[in-house]
Amino acid sequence: MWKLYKWNGHYIMGDLVSKHSSEDAALKKAAKELSFTFAEKTKKNKETLIWLDDKNHTPIGVIVKKSRG
Repeated sequence: MWKLYKWNGHYIMGDLVSKHSSEDAALKKAAKELSFTFAEKTKKNKETLIWLDDKNHTPIGVIVKKSRG
């Protein structure tokens, strides 16, 4: 399950915007809601993060997927 979060002024993972079953659907929703310019995909342990930045490379949101096992 891919979850899209946007910055709420205090936390980058502040407000849950939507949940998606595919990465492409989550990226399309992020482009519509957040209008990000840069995206960087990282994997850490059992978690995949896609950091979404604006044109000044300021983080405005993140897409998270937690893997099982």
